[in-house]
Amino acid sequence: MNDSPPAGRLTEAQGQQLLQLARQTIARRLGRAAEDAAVAATAADDPAFQRRSGTFVTLKIDGQLRGCIGSLAAEETIYEGVRRNALNAAFSDYRFAPLTAEELDETTIEVSVLTPPAPLAYRDAEDLVAKLQPGVDGVILRQGSRSATFLPQVWAQLPRPEAFLDHLCLKAGLRPEAWRRKETKVFTYQVISFEESPGPHSS
Repeated sequence: MNDSPPAGRLTEAQGQQLLQLARQTIARRLGRAAEDAAVAATAADDPAFQRRSGTFVTLKIDGQLRGCIGSLAAEETIYEGVRRNALNAAFSDYRFAPLTAEELDETTIEVSVLTPPAPLAYRDAEDLVAKLQPGVDGVILRQGSRSATFLPQVWAQLPRPEAFLDHLCLKAGLRPEAWRRKETKVFTYQVISFEESPGPHSS
């Protein structure tokens, strides 16, 4: 679990529940195992999971990204969002083939719960770089009809704000350094994230 400001003060135990919920939702779709009704019922009944919030589910195999899908807007409950985004990350991320049953045991799951995105006011490119909080801020970049986001976890691979923003522009289909243009809109958010330990997993 990271140490950034938590969204709704979820506990480590609640985070483990969300990880179980995500894994068992994927396993059920793959026909690997029936969903654990007790886990699903307990999660569904937890008032904390009925709060509406943006959520992301990230899948990795051997430390390499295998799927990541989420929602920035708080349009559904945490419970609903984790289930839906777990399936989308496993089977609907256009960058990857659908996850197979054989891959599931080698897959490490991470669940992120977001605070509401807020616009970041800044004067110019230098002021933007100064105001970003590496390792803490998730960033949404918008320019015209194009937009993209990086979760705070991406700072681990791109610790320099300039490189972080360059790659975010590329993800949005823009040229690197397009973030330096005045019409760029930037929003930031924070997350609380929970990740399974590396190694083989079972449903």
